[in-house]
Amino acid sequence: MKDGVNGVALGVFVFFFVAVTVMGFLAARWRRAADEHTLDEWGLGGRSFGTWVTWFLLGGDLYTAYTFVAVPAAVYAAGAAGFFAVPYTILVYPLIFTFLPRLWSVSHRHGYVTTSDFVRGRFGSKGLSLAVAVTGILATMPYIALQLVGIQAVLDVMGVGGGASSNAFVKDLPLLISFGVLAAYTYSSGLRAPALIAFVKDTLIYIVIAVAIIYIPIKLGGFDEIFKAASAKYTAAGAGGLVPAEAGQWTYATLALGSALALFMYPHSVTATLSGRSREVIRRNTTILPLYSLMLGLLALLGFMAIAAGVKVTNGQLAIPQLFEDMFPDWFAGVAFAAIGIGALVPAAIMSIAAANLFTRNIYKDFINPAATPRQETRVSKLVSLLVKVGALVFVLTMDKTVAINFQLLGGIWILQTFPSLVGGLFTRWFHRWALLGGWAVGMLYGTIAAYGVASPTQKHFGGSAKEIPGIGEIGYIGLTAFLLNAAVAVVLTFALRAFKAPDGVDETSPGDYTADAGDAGVETELPPATAEASH
Repeated sequence: MKDGVNGVALGVFVFFFVAVTVMGFLAARWRRAADEHTLDEWGLGGRSFGTWVTWFLLGGDLYTAYTFVAVPAAVYAAGAAGFFAVPYTILVYPLIFTFLPRLWSVSHRHGYVTTSDFVRGRFGSKGLSLAVAVTGILATMPYIALQLVGIQAVLDVMGVGGGASSNAFVKDLPLLISFGVLAAYTYSSGLRAPALIAFVKDTLIYIVIAVAIIYIPIKLGGFDEIFKAASAKYTAAGAGGLVPAEAGQWTYATLALGSALALFMYPHSVTATLSGRSREVIRRNTTILPLYSLMLGLLALLGFMAIAAGVKVTNGQLAIPQLFEDMFPDWFAGVAFAAIGIGALVPAAIMSIAAANLFTRNIYKDFINPAATPRQETRVSKLVSLLVKVGALVFVLTMDKTVAINFQLLGGIWILQTFPSLVGGLFTRWFHRWALLGGWAVGMLYGTIAAYGVASPTQKHFGGSAKEIPGIGEIGYIGLTAFLLNAAVAVVLTFALRAFKAPDGVDETSPGDYTADAGDAGVETELPPATAEASH
């Protein structure tokens, strides 16, 4: 580890940070609509983005700074088990091809901004809609915090804002500045800011990975030497080498499957999806997004390279930033750090917008001010997006980083429990609204209690997301077990409630809504003229 501040790397980092900050504020002028004071405009970019903008936005949304840091860090610590993120991103795209176009169509037809909007309209239940909204907000908050953790890891390695300073304000000042800039341009430009910045973020990440996958192995003597060093480390640690032990295979498989089911339940994933201008844009994106999975596979290899390079860190999240610091020339280390830093800003902005939209549409408007105008909705959403980021910042500055990681793992378990209501509702109205609410409650309760009981070498509770599967005896992903319990309860209660003729909600959708496109007759929400012109 180099002593002091890496001035060259910091200078390059600051250059790119300033550049994307300017872009973030200029984004307010990009595809400006006639009426900017609506959630469609501020929170969904006017639903006007084409294939490539949506592709970069979704990529910037799903492949975050935390992904950049945590996936190779998991490989660095646990070997091939850390590669679970690669198969789960492969599984997810055929899955979303089946339901995302349907969600886009019905949302466009009825003006839905959030998943909870759809659930309320489909099942006629504000209670179920509220459950989905609260789950989405709870799952998103620690995710935003982890993006700030990613920025902090980069700053620590560059020697800026690290733990050496006894002055808490000076130590955290770079992170506070980053937060302030993020909050300002998100408030000003809405979803257009991360959409524009995503081009820079993804370009930098692809350049860094392409260079790293060629340059670092050359310096280390080739991949043969890299894998030998990694295998020796895992064997010495009693892990059995590169390949996970047989006992861990159920964990690997269930974690990959459960994560695939959960990924597009997150509010930020849906927000980026609904910003597309047509159903065909969404279909095309599900076919080209797997390019990011190729990038992720190469990214995971950096964990092995960190071992071969002799990187020693007490916090595994610092392994890859430290690898870049040690192996790259200072100027290119700055480029790599900028990729990670910007990779935190894009998803953090989208996540805060998505959480704010959920609060505004499904808590504020449904329960506090049903007569809220579009202008009032937009103002509330902007303010809540600031509060969400403040909450994430307080989380990072006041709690141990492992707490944020554990809550993010818990968030993945929670968000998966909205799958039956959202995806089930896109294909069938058979489920009873109360049955779905009961299944959600059981899944949330089991998942939380089970995760609380998981211990690790460093903590007594919430020490991981895997536990013995009841009735099978294998160790598996808690979220998937909770989801299966959720679905089983929803099915059983639906039979019971329909047998007793329990009152059902009113479905405001019709079969044709799920295949409608932007130009189809009968679409209730049309783009404002300025937005429509800008989308061509």
